[in-house]
Amino acid sequence: MTSTLIWILVALVAFGLYLSWTAGRLDRLHTRIDAARAALDAQLLRRASVAQELATAGVLDPAASIVLYEAAHAARQAEEEQREVAESELSQALRAVFAEPQQMEVVHEAPGGEAATHELTEAVRRVPMARRFHNDAVGAARRLREHRKVRWFRLAGHAPFPMAFEMDDEPPVALADRVA
Repeated sequence: MTSTLIWILVALVAFGLYLSWTAGRLDRLHTRIDAARAALDAQLLRRASVAQELATAGVLDPAASIVLYEAAHAARQAEEEQREVAESELSQALRAVFAEPQQMEVVHEAPGGEAATHELTEAVRRVPMARRFHNDAVGAARRLREHRKVRWFRLAGHAPFPMAFEMDDEPPVALADRVA
């Protein structure tokens, strides 16, 4: 009788340790999501800032400057619910403005254009990577949260269900060869 009770107690302790380890893993995934989201926000802000600076530099034609400035401004000012749409519109504006490689050459030849070209290329290149890291972390947390043991024992606590950041982040044609 006492040996059975001991084995039950050992099994309960082992199961408790397993649940604790799973809850810790889920907490680390949520922390990773927060860090990846902060990095994504920083890259999106950097891309919008570079686009805004380029739009006001006077090297683009007036129509392109207005389109790029308005899209960058909207991306910087967007509420969280509208952020994905605003960032996608900025990507579309960048593709429209830099659809032709000649447009990038005009910017490159302007005073300070080489630095602006490099900065824009880096900003456009880093956004998809940051988004991919964020969405990978979200996917891992979602997969873990779908397990029965996590739901039944409420190991996620009150943490909100992680949401992926879906946006159009395809680079402009003029930057595609520089980004790759």
